[in-house]
Amino acid sequence: MRNNTVSSTGKFDFKRLSGNKGFSAFTAALLAIFLGLIFGFAVMVTASPENSLAGFQMVLLGGFRRIGDVLYFATPILMTGLAVGFAFKMGLFNIGASGQYTMGMFFALYAGFMWDLPASFHWGVCVLAGMAGGMLWGFIPGIFKALLNVNEVITSIMFNYIGMYLVDMLVQSNSAMYISSKTRTAYLPGSAQLPSLGIENSSLNISFIIGLAVALVLYVVLDKTTFGYELKATGHNKYAAAYAGMNGKRNIILTMVIAGGMAGLGGAFAILAPSTIEGSSMTYEPINIIAANGFNGIAVALLGNSSPIGIIFSALFISHIQRGGTLASLYGFKPEIIDVVIAVIIYFSAFAMLMNSAVGRFFKGRGRGPAQVEPAAAEGTAGLNKAGPVDEKKEV
Repeated sequence: MRNNTVSSTGKFDFKRLSGNKGFSAFTAALLAIFLGLIFGFAVMVTASPENSLAGFQMVLLGGFRRIGDVLYFATPILMTGLAVGFAFKMGLFNIGASGQYTMGMFFALYAGFMWDLPASFHWGVCVLAGMAGGMLWGFIPGIFKALLNVNEVITSIMFNYIGMYLVDMLVQSNSAMYISSKTRTAYLPGSAQLPSLGIENSSLNISFIIGLAVALVLYVVLDKTTFGYELKATGHNKYAAAYAGMNGKRNIILTMVIAGGMAGLGGAFAILAPSTIEGSSMTYEPINIIAANGFNGIAVALLGNSSPIGIIFSALFISHIQRGGTLASLYGFKPEIIDVVIAVIIYFSAFAMLMNSAVGRFFKGRGRGPAQVEPAAAEGTAGLNKAGPVDEKKEV
């Protein structure tokens, strides 16, 4: 197979490489990350000049000291990132990933506490229950969008609040699930907890492997199947897709259901994870706050260009600097500074593609030079010279 980045003369063709969509998205993400980190370092210098270099080094490299935690915390935002990115491909803005995440968490908790099942597959049923909860919470905005043309941003963000308050109410009213004296849920039975991967002092579990597998499946669905082609075609131009015979309403509902299921899996993975303390598990505290992982998923999807493969790497990166940011507190920096860095990275990623294309045009212009003329144009000019000037006054 011919390498598209190498010209016929055997030289590296930067023009052809820079025109590649994947390469452009990758360099745009790198540019956004670089600018965001530079801005974050400037904030750290302003806050504490004497500790800024050591703190920034911790942000960049601290995650490698806690690789198990990096992978563990990356899993939920990987799933919410897939939820947002998958909907983006259809041209839908699924801002309701937080509500779907919370509903998936509740369904997983309910299956863990209320269903007495064999240990061999209890946790698997809990995971599927969490996915079902997210799918339900994605189905409702999808129905409103497909049948009534209600903007999905409005319905999904409202369902964030509805899901949060509803789950808090249901948890607090369930005595088998909630411990009022501790204002949180009880520890899950061992059979409902996800199998650990055995990383010491870490809650890393099998959900990370499942999340990677789900991302790869979504990649295949989007890029290698007719259904995925229909989704992307509808996202690019719904009128042309409808003219070609594609069922836009069905695809909208399916997209939101699948996206909700991804976010629901993220909630299930978060709450079913084993704790590092023997005999305990993760717990849910109903404090009327929307789950941050849903909005982190939006950042992950934007940074990963809504590609399932790109979302894997962006989730790992975001988790990495978050873990490093917590270690930066050893030098007197607040962990919230990482939220500032992430926010700036996402801000720059919104127009990094524009800057990236400008850089590409700059290099193309330098590579071509003023003396170079396209062969076809040169041949046409030579033909005109041979034929002589055209007499515009000549009658036909």
